[in-house]
Amino acid sequence: MSAPASPGRVGVVTVSFGSEAVLEGFLASLPAAGAGEAVTVVADNKPEAGEPSAELAERFGALYLPLPTNLGYGGAMNAAIKTLPEDIRWILISNPDIEITPGAIDELVRVGEADARVGAVGPLVMTDGEVYPSARALPSLGNGVGHALLARIWRGNPFTASYRNDTELPPRERDAGWLSGSCLLVRREAFDSIGGFDDGYFMYFEDVDLGARLTGAGWLNRYAPSAVVAHSGAHSTDTDSARMVVVHHQSAYRFLSRRYSGWYNAPVRVLVRAGLAGRAFLVTRVFRR
Repeated sequence: MSAPASPGRVGVVTVSFGSEAVLEGFLASLPAAGAGEAVTVVADNKPEAGEPSAELAERFGALYLPLPTNLGYGGAMNAAIKTLPEDIRWILISNPDIEITPGAIDELVRVGEADARVGAVGPLVMTDGEVYPSARALPSLGNGVGHALLARIWRGNPFTASYRNDTELPPRERDAGWLSGSCLLVRREAFDSIGGFDDGYFMYFEDVDLGARLTGAGWLNRYAPSAVVAHSGAHSTDTDSARMVVVHHQSAYRFLSRRYSGWYNAPVRVLVRAGLAGRAFLVTRVFRR
C-alpha cells in the first residue's frame, strides 16, 4: 500500500431519497470545506419524487445520477463512485443531511495522506450540539448484544461503553473498528481493493461491514476529530420507523452471522437470529402504539 504523491482531486458522493430539504445545505457547504475542485455526484434513489434534486445538483455543479430502482445506501454509493474520474484518489461518502464545516475535507485528506496505511478517515460528527459516537469498536456477541439489550435502560453499562468507545474527552485522533457512514473519507485504492460496499445491506451496517473488511485487508480506519461536520439525522427513514427497525435488525444479523460463520457457530447464529427478531418485534410494537 502506498499513498499517492499528491491527493489530487477529491470526489464527493451523496444519496438522495426525497432529500431536497437538506441536500441544498450539504451542497452549499462543500466549497468552503476545501480539497480543491471536488467532483460531486448526487445519486437519487427516489427520482420519481420530481426534479428538485436534479435542479439542486445542476445549480451546484454536481452530477445527477437517477437510479432505476432504490438500491439502498451502499448500493447507491457504489453506483455513484463508479462514475467518478479515474484520477480521484480520495472520496467523501456522505449523507445529504450533513453540513461540512470550512476546511474539514482538507483536514480529512491531510490525516489520510499522513499515513499510507489509512483506508478511511472519519470526522467528529455533531448532532443536536452533542458529539455523536461515530468511531466505534466492531460489534461482537459481547459488546453488540449487551449494547442492544441495555443501552436504553442502563446508559452507563460496560457493553455500550466498550462498543461506542466514546468516553475520551476531549476526543483524540485514533483508530477504530469502523467509522460512521454518515460521513467519511475513503482512499479509493482501499475502497476498490475490497469491492466497495456490500450492497446486500439495504440500509444499516453497511458502514460496519466496510470498516471490518478494510481492517481485514490491512487498512486502518482513522478517527480525526480535528475535522468537524454537523448531522441533522435520519430524515429519509422517519416516515417508516417501524420498517426501518426491522431492516436494522436484519442487517445486524447479516453482519454477525458472517462474523460467526463457522459450522460450530450454528447454534450461536440461531440464538442471535431469534434474539434480534424478538427485539425487533418488541421495538416495532412501541412505534405502532
